[in-house]
Amino acid sequence: MRLGLVTLVVRDYDEAIGFYVDSLGFSLREDDDLGNGKRWVVVSPDGGAGLLLAKAKNDAEADTIGNQCGGRVGFFLTTEDFDVTAERFHRNGVVFCEKARQESYGKVAVFVDLYGNRWDLIEPKA
Repeated sequence: MRLGLVTLVVRDYDEAIGFYVDSLGFSLREDDDLGNGKRWVVVSPDGGAGLLLAKAKNDAEADTIGNQCGGRVGFFLTTEDFDVTAERFHRNGVVFCEKARQESYGKVAVFVDLYGNRWDLIEPKA
């Protein structure tokens, strides 16, 4: 088995696609019109699980945007070269919450997506 998709509730499909594809460098794997303003939108980094971008359809869902993990880091993006990836993110306007630090599992720093969800960028220890 493998994890295929994780849902991320967003304000707007195109706004979210712009961030994940243009700022983070993800690929747009699917964007299918399901009718009535609903789309099946999947983005992902090279390989691995994808994010199903789901537009909030009511106030309760909208209230979770940017806080889907209660303020904790909820998403973990690994890279083979932290410095190169972090520099590209900085150039693309991605906001980091801290400076990079070395942990037992690798080099890491927390950044936020366009909604405020917290992500770890990690270069795993060899």
